[in-house]
Amino acid sequence: MKLKKLLSSATALALSALMLAGCSGSSDSGSSTTSANNTTTAANSTTTTAAKNDDTAANESEGAAVDNTEDDANLVITASEVNIAIQPSAAFIPLYIAREKGWIEEALAEYNVTVNWNDFESGPPMNESLAAGASDIGVIGDVPVVSAIAAGQNNPVVAIAAHAPDSYGVIVAADSDISSVADLNGKVLATTIGSTSHEHFDLLLAANGIDINTDVQLVNISTGDAATVLANHEADAVALWEPNITRLVENGTAKLIATGSDCGLLGVNPIVARADFADKNPGILKVYIEQYARAVKEFDDLDDETLQKIADDLSLTSEQVLSIKPKYDYVVRITDEDAPNLQKTIQFLVKIGNLDEEYDINDYLRPQYTENADIAQYLD
Repeated sequence: MKLKKLLSSATALALSALMLAGCSGSSDSGSSTTSANNTTTAANSTTTTAAKNDDTAANESEGAAVDNTEDDANLVITASEVNIAIQPSAAFIPLYIAREKGWIEEALAEYNVTVNWNDFESGPPMNESLAAGASDIGVIGDVPVVSAIAAGQNNPVVAIAAHAPDSYGVIVAADSDISSVADLNGKVLATTIGSTSHEHFDLLLAANGIDINTDVQLVNISTGDAATVLANHEADAVALWEPNITRLVENGTAKLIATGSDCGLLGVNPIVARADFADKNPGILKVYIEQYARAVKEFDDLDDETLQKIADDLSLTSEQVLSIKPKYDYVVRITDEDAPNLQKTIQFLVKIGNLDEEYDINDYLRPQYTENADIAQYLD
């Protein structure tokens, strides 16, 4: 069934009157989408509706009429544009592929929906953009997702970009005598405090009988400082994530001693949407999820030109992109593993004092969006 924008009741009555008078006609309307990279694009608050079938398309500004069928309710589009947030992580490579191919723009063009792209370096500023209504859909790590919800943002998880336990790792200097997690007892450890890598350190040390609060010294750094602190011996080990790990290992700066798989870290990377936008535009979510899944399949046989563009986006070589690909399971669907693992992240953030209290992540999971998307052809 095609996506469609619905006629307002007033427009429907007017068309009916014209048809009864013998003055009927048909027309096709559509426009190509446009893409814009920006980090501060304000969300367009204008709502439009339109009817789209084999013969007729119309644009209105009065709001969408209610459709009586359950299937059509899952396909409604009321927005004239969608603002998509993206950040340079290998967990989100399928979204970069979809952007390079123009697939989301192409799929939404016939419904007169403009696609804008907002680029961010990390999750926290993306959360700010979602809170301000400047972004509608985002790809983001587990810590910023649950932190935003705890802060009062209603950004439900509508799909899962990837599971990636081995995209998180602990590295030491290439010439270090440290060869295992057990060797970290009594050492200075560096990571971004409050990040998933901080949680990784916590789980990894605990699994090896080391107390993160009493047995090691933990210091806060940005991921860009990892090479410097190791080279200057300011830290004995650093916990961080891809593609930083691959860069530092391959340039001879560091060696890897542990990953998320060593302590049960799933590495959930959700796709979230503003609840108000998602509720009013399930048709746009359907297109987004389908094109993301399409890109997951495309990644298996990606052309060289697109591969190089993705590598440039991630500041990697095309060979490095392919080498880290096996570390990611681009599941798309929300699985039975996601809720308990996201709940553990909430509990960790409460433990370190970043969140005041625990809440139930199940209240913010929306599997219906992937269930209503035609993605089996790409994933199964």
